[in-house]
Amino acid sequence: MQSALAPAGAGTIPSTRRIFITGASSGIGRALAEHYAAADTILGLAARREELLQDIASRLPGCIVCYPLDVVDAPALAAAAADFISRFGPPDIVIASAGVSVGTLSEYGEDLAVLRRVMDINVYGMAASFSPFIPAMRAAGAGRLVGIASVAGIRGLPGAEAYSASKAAAIAYLESLRLELRDSGVRVVTICPGYIATPMTAVNPYRMPFLLSANDAARRFARVIARGDSYAVVPWQMGIVAKALRLLPNALYDRLFAKAPRKPRQLPL
Repeated sequence: MQSALAPAGAGTIPSTRRIFITGASSGIGRALAEHYAAADTILGLAARREELLQDIASRLPGCIVCYPLDVVDAPALAAAAADFISRFGPPDIVIASAGVSVGTLSEYGEDLAVLRRVMDINVYGMAASFSPFIPAMRAAGAGRLVGIASVAGIRGLPGAEAYSASKAAAIAYLESLRLELRDSGVRVVTICPGYIATPMTAVNPYRMPFLLSANDAARRFARVIARGDSYAVVPWQMGIVAKALRLLPNALYDRLFAKAPRKPRQLPL
């Protein structure tokens, strides 16, 4: 189910960092894997597309372990976590980066199944990614659990019922988890990106202010993770927008956003 690549001639692996990333085959997850890859780092990379994982692993330095799986498959994630921990010890960082986005409208019955799938991946998949690692990290009294949410979860966006709802749920879930682990030594980090140039946003038929490249976003995320911030919006300009959106009364928010452009429906997930 998994394959490992280690530096040629390596016996024991002189690693000082152990990082597990879901959604690592593309987008933000891939950029984070590329950012963290180093000779002194063990990376566990999980995603659905095995061929992309293997391609990434073949190009990166350090020890790379690939876990081809779907984050909604909790037993598969539990098996991956058990394998990773048994071989390398508890991770220093777990990043739940797997996520999907597609336009949905509840008036269309066929979108209900899509909404469920988006919620499963973006919310349940995040919890399933963290769950099998928490006992070992709690026992170690250290580590970071990092959830990639979105500014789209701060207020509901038109045509994005599933995505906005899933990211709002992710933000609330991460806050609850942070409270549960407050005195454990394990920090929970919530990152809410604005627009990042990835395959997910490439289909957006509208202007995306403060757009970041995936590599630039990964560098900024890594700084947030290193500090152990409980909550951060990246880039900071979108943080100002997010704060303003929270303060807008419903009547004004509705007037400003009711006719905002929509993400396309019926995209592949």
